[in-house]
Amino acid sequence: MAAGFKSAGMENIHIQKSSDGLTEAELNLIIDMAWADEISFDAIEAQTGQAEQQVIRLMRRHLKASSFRVWRARVSGRKAKHDKRKRPIKSAQKQWRDAAEDQS
Repeated sequence: MAAGFKSAGMENIHIQKSSDGLTEAELNLIIDMAWADEISFDAIEAQTGQAEQQVIRLMRRHLKASSFRVWRARVSGRKAKHDKRKRPIKSAQKQWRDAAEDQS
């Protein structure tokens, strides 16, 4: 699928979309976020609208098989990839830091 639009001084520009309905830039953003250890699936969903299972399906479809296996092994059971499973002490520390910054 290709979506086209016209802009001042530009001819018809085509933006390629994947079968997932995502542009290449959106796809790259999701893949980069999924590889990042500090970004949770919940944060990916909040920013992109892609739930965990959609991200897994997207990664399976767009990575080499060996890269997908490496990534999947890294994130399987990883607590940091889920906001709800993060250690509460870090959440409390972050809230404390945020409150301290608000008072400054």
